[in-house]
Amino acid sequence: MSSTAGRPAPTSPLEGSTAPFGRRLIALVIDWASCLLIVHGLIGAVAELSPAAFSFAPLGLLFLLNLVGVTLGGATFGHRIMGLRVVPMYGEWVTPLRAAIRAALLCVFIPALIVLGDDGRGLHDRLAGTRITRP
Repeated sequence: MSSTAGRPAPTSPLEGSTAPFGRRLIALVIDWASCLLIVHGLIGAVAELSPAAFSFAPLGLLFLLNLVGVTLGGATFGHRIMGLRVVPMYGEWVTPLRAAIRAALLCVFIPALIVLGDDGRGLHDRLAGTRITRP
């Protein structure tokens, strides 16, 4: 059995058009809202968290969901709803390291708002070597 079983087919960096900023922002809001609902609705009902842990738990969950979703499926929950996909600029797959860099910078949130160049990629995508497309 191949180690790439269950992964989406590789894409070239030229495949699909770059996703517009509005769709990417809505996908991020969907991801953040789902993390808040999970932490406050499910985890908060089961576990007793300190106020500090309660404030950072959604951010940790956002990191984890981005890391796993982008590495294994090429998209987060919000990306899937908005019809977006994270693709690498180089290589066939978004590696776990690239996904971790992208997720960590996304949790800071400021790099996602800094858009440089004509291709509309955020700073977090530039540093991770990825881009978000609409297939």
